[in-house]
Amino acid sequence: MNLKRRSLLASALAAPALRARAQPSGPIRIGEINSYTTIPAFTVPYRNGWQLALGQINGQGGVLGRKLEVISRDDAGRPEDALRLAGELLDQEKADLLAGGYLSNVGLALSDFALQRKCLYVAGEPLTDALVWEQGNRYCYRLRPSTYMQAAMLVEEAAKLPAKRWVSVAPNYEYGQSAVKWFRALLEKRRPDVQFVAEQWPALGHIDAGATVEALALAKPEAIYNVTFGADLTSFVRQGNTRGLFEGRSVVSLLTGEPEYLEPLGAETPEGWIVTGYPGKAVQTPANREFEEAYQAKFNEAPRMGSVVGYALIASIAAGIVKSGGTGSEQMADGFRAAAFDTPFGRAMYRPLDHQSTLGTFVGRTALQDGKGVMVDWRYVDGASVMPGDDEVRRLRPHEG
Repeated sequence: MNLKRRSLLASALAAPALRARAQPSGPIRIGEINSYTTIPAFTVPYRNGWQLALGQINGQGGVLGRKLEVISRDDAGRPEDALRLAGELLDQEKADLLAGGYLSNVGLALSDFALQRKCLYVAGEPLTDALVWEQGNRYCYRLRPSTYMQAAMLVEEAAKLPAKRWVSVAPNYEYGQSAVKWFRALLEKRRPDVQFVAEQWPALGHIDAGATVEALALAKPEAIYNVTFGADLTSFVRQGNTRGLFEGRSVVSLLTGEPEYLEPLGAETPEGWIVTGYPGKAVQTPANREFEEAYQAKFNEAPRMGSVVGYALIASIAAGIVKSGGTGSEQMADGFRAAAFDTPFGRAMYRPLDHQSTLGTFVGRTALQDGKGVMVDWRYVDGASVMPGDDEVRRLRPHEG
């Protein structure tokens, strides 16, 4: 398909975008908040992704006959800043809805704010399950596969390993705690013979990698579950390589296959880790090829996972508004349920029961090729295939705030 004639979003936006003219004539304003200065490796490609989607949608006439406009703010990774900015976006900038978020604690703060203000919040990156379960509410939707979903993908492979003695290392905040909780629970359910003999909880962005590696090694594990990312991951890998932590041991690692976190490892990339991530242009589906080509043409670089998240976030918002038929908060809170949208990974939708998207991700192994870390032996796992059943979700999400 020629990208000049068609984008990945066409199926969500086609006829309704042209027919529905009885809407306000001004732009639909999306108040977007993210940790741009704190985590630029992910959020800068993410911003590129939503800018690409925004240009494509507006180039096709917008949504419900109106242009989309994104008003973006930087929360510096602090929940208190995110809340202040959210208020400014609603009250001063007259945003129709809120979107974005990176850290899980920031996402939870924005979700609670949305509940109090009765405005829609579409979370892009925050992964904690509390966002759609224990603390879920009618105004919050989440795009990315959660810690439960990604843990379930990894457990499918981890359960095949002969290892019985496991250790874990994760940043000590909501995301890390949730990721370890679900991996342990799901693995122990599949393999009652395993035991977790040690755990390390370094502060996010302040890992003492040498001490962490030594503590894990003292437990004499057969396998390691790693949840660190970014600079913490790089430090952990470097010290683990230096001190021989990974020799003769299996490692299962959340997010490590994402280019943002894999590429900085360079020649130090450990081989054979089981990871979730994004193989980039190696994914030769029509949807990913079109996205990769358009992204490369606009930004002169290959897309990363953040690019996919930013692009899919705007696609999902556009589709949700079309399905809602307008931008009233109550209208969208109901209308986003079962809204389907196209992404570089394929078609996804927001599950009505808990507002979790069915977007999936890739599972594979790390390898070193030409001095660079890559994902190999990968496969795509549809998010719908690793969601818990309806009865379990109702137990986890006991109320609809």
